[in-house]
Amino acid sequence: MRIDLHTHILPPRWVDLREKYGDARFPHVEHYAPCCARIVIEGEGTREVRENLWSPSRRIEDCDRSGVTMQVISTVPVMFSYWAKPEHGHDLAQILNDHLAGVVRDDPDRFVALGTLPMQSTDLAVKELERCVRRLHMPGVQIGSHVNVKNLDDPSVFAVLEAASELGAAVFVHPWDMLAKERMSKYWLSWLVGMPAETALAICSVVFGGVLERLPKLRIGFAHGGGAFPGTIGRIDHAYHIRPDLCAVDTKTAPRSYLGRFYVDSLTHDADALRYLIKLVGANRVALGSDYPFPLGEDRPGALIESMTDLSLDTKARLLYRTAEEFLGLR
Repeated sequence: MRIDLHTHILPPRWVDLREKYGDARFPHVEHYAPCCARIVIEGEGTREVRENLWSPSRRIEDCDRSGVTMQVISTVPVMFSYWAKPEHGHDLAQILNDHLAGVVRDDPDRFVALGTLPMQSTDLAVKELERCVRRLHMPGVQIGSHVNVKNLDDPSVFAVLEAASELGAAVFVHPWDMLAKERMSKYWLSWLVGMPAETALAICSVVFGGVLERLPKLRIGFAHGGGAFPGTIGRIDHAYHIRPDLCAVDTKTAPRSYLGRFYVDSLTHDADALRYLIKLVGANRVALGSDYPFPLGEDRPGALIESMTDLSLDTKARLLYRTAEEFLGLR
């Protein structure tokens, strides 16, 4: 059994958001050939995509070939649009969440969905979170690594996390709108350097902000194996102890004490990195995640885990599906 915690999907088509909301920054999809399209923002094609991004039947075919039992589907982060007017962000979130719920409704044995929220408004985000959980029966949501200039320890974000904790909803954090983009325009560095840095920043905000101390029941997970955080935990923990005046202002718990209290996916692309991640946070906090259907993902979800002969069958089972079950509250 394999549950892929980290996959993305979009509706095959949607209304012209630029015209609907009067803002050219909203993305749209141009279908220029059978089974082929591009995501376009402000007249520029940002990403070439194929039908496996929007076709559930094609996704199921791919899952059958790779042995994936169930995909956890969420929107593409470019759709977060936290910069938009709150009412527009809320309307867009409803459009995307209704689509996600429809995909799950048609194939409940193959898909489960994480909703999206208008995080630029705390009240609207909580309202949509409640709708996702209570009406659309989603086990959780996906949010970005920051909300414009606000990190995940900001009071406005904390209120949404608090509501998720009370509802028993899982929160999956995905990097988006990467920092220092002006310095990373070449070599795809926004994805290679910016994304891992974004995720490390998000985890540090939760850790140093004492979020999990205040919300001990919150199930929160981070994409891409925790980004750069696992490789810098020594530096982060050291800084906490030698400069508490700067680092320990909102928590009295050392960063290493938080290891094992949050989840990550398995998308490291490297067996040694995955071994280290398992040692660092525990197999019960690492879940299979492929980033399907994008090129930086794992072509055959779970292949790296299966190839690691030093892992026990029990550990592999936990990585391949049990951790995801627990994170999503499916058991």
